[in-house]
Amino acid sequence: MSEAVLEFRSIARHYREGEARLDILTDINLSIYPGETVALLAPSGAGKSTLLHIAGLLERQDGGEVLIKNAPTSRMSDAERTRLRRATVGFIYQFHHLLPEFSALENVALPQMINGLSANEARMRAQQLLDYLRLGPRASHRPSELSGGEQQRVAIARAVANAPHLLLADEPTGNLDPRTAEHVFGTLLALARSTGLAALIATHNLELAKQMDRRVTLRDGRVELLS
Repeated sequence: MSEAVLEFRSIARHYREGEARLDILTDINLSIYPGETVALLAPSGAGKSTLLHIAGLLERQDGGEVLIKNAPTSRMSDAERTRLRRATVGFIYQFHHLLPEFSALENVALPQMINGLSANEARMRAQQLLDYLRLGPRASHRPSELSGGEQQRVAIARAVANAPHLLLADEPTGNLDPRTAEHVFGTLLALARSTGLAALIATHNLELAKQMDRRVTLRDGRVELLS
C-alpha cells in the first residue's frame, strides 16, 4: 500500500469552559491514502470542524501526532506549518469565500501567484482548471455574476490550484440545492480520484457520502467506521 497522505495518531483536543474541561477529541486514529475519499459524518458539536482544522494545521492538538506525507508536524514552528500547509493542503468550505472584486480566473490564479508562479503561468493554469470544471466561459465573471454551484466549483478550482496532496472540505455542498449539490459533489470526487488527491470531506448528506470510498463518524471523541 502507498504511503498515507494524512495520518492521525491518538489525536486529543480539549477546551476550557471556566474551571471545566471539555474533551472534544480523545483518541483519533485514521489514515487516508492517495486518491481515497473519506466522508466524515457526525452531528453538530461532535468535533468535525476541529478535526479538519487539526488536519489542515490550522489548530494544534493537545496530544498525539498528525503526519502529512509521513512528516510529523507537532514540533514544527508556525512558519514551518504554514509552508507545509500551503504546499500540501487545499481547503473547501460550506461558503465559497471567493474574493468579490476579482473574477473567477483571478480567484483561482491568486493562490498560485502567492505560491511563487508568475502571473502568466498562474492565469494559464487557472484557465485550465476552470475549463476542466466546465467554467471556462465564466472565467471573466465575478462571484456575484455566478450561480451558487458555479461559485462553489470556482472554490474547488482554487483549492486544488497549487496541486495539493490533501483536500479538506467542510460541508462543501451545504448551501446548495440537491441537484446542484449532486453535480458539485460528483465533480469534486472525480477530481480527487483523477489527480490522486486524498480527501476528507465533512458532510451531513448520507446519499452523497455513500459515493465515497469510506464513511467514518466521531463517537465519544474517537473515529468509528460506518458501513
